Amino acid sequence: MKQRRSILVASGVLVLLLLLLGIIRCSLPGDRSLASDSDARDLSPATGIDTVPMLIMQVQKCSKLYTAEYRVHKIITHDDALRLKGLLMSKQFNLKVPLADRKIAIPMDAKIKAYIDFSEFSEKNIERSGDKITIILPDPQVVMTSSKIDQQNVKQYVGLTRAHFSDEELANYQQQGREAILQSIPDMGIEETARANAAKVLVPMLTQLGYEEQNITIAFRKDLDFKHKFQGLTRMED
Repeated sequence: MKQRRSILVASGVLVLLLLLLGIIRCSLPGDRSLASDSDARDLSPATGIDTVPMLIMQVQKCSKLYTAEYRVHKIITHDDALRLKGLLMSKQFNLKVPLADRKIAIPMDAKIKAYIDFSEFSEKNIERSGDKITIILPDPQVVMTSSKIDQQNVKQYVGLTRAHFSDEELANYQQQGREAILQSIPDMGIEETARANAAKVLVPMLTQLGYEEQNITIAFRKDLDFKHKFQGLTRMED
């Protein structure tokens, strides 16, 4: 009887020891590391916590990011022929006056720059889906930063009965040339050039924040129409 009681007591002590070991194991630092790993996952790029404000701050520092530069050479031509028009014996006539032609060819070199203004970059420009991130770029801006007439290679022909081109006329032709260059911007491929160069700046920022390069997309808004955006654009900077 005493032997059976001793066995029961020993079994009870063993059960208590096992319970104590289980409690101690649950409180070991190894399990606390599991909880900290869970917290770290909450701070990963996939959730976007803390990385978006940092990204916005870094992008805004770029302010005006020049993404493309074009050097354009254009020859402006003008043909000014003097014609005699009238009515003779109920018949209209339109005759070119001899030796009264004026022609001019003006070589012009211009520099055009495209830039993206990141000063108002915000969360609206960021789209996330899981561990993927898309940056919607602000609309690109284009300015003509300089234009110059190649005076040594200006060619003109003035008939004997005509006066030479005035400085005012030459200035008007130069202005027309500037406007023609600016209106040709949509055909220069500025969209892809601006996007690619902006990506060279933004992708390293995102990879430093923990995003994988293959999960990063840099794009302009889908409804941006480059053909119409720059049509008739005449903005110039000195």
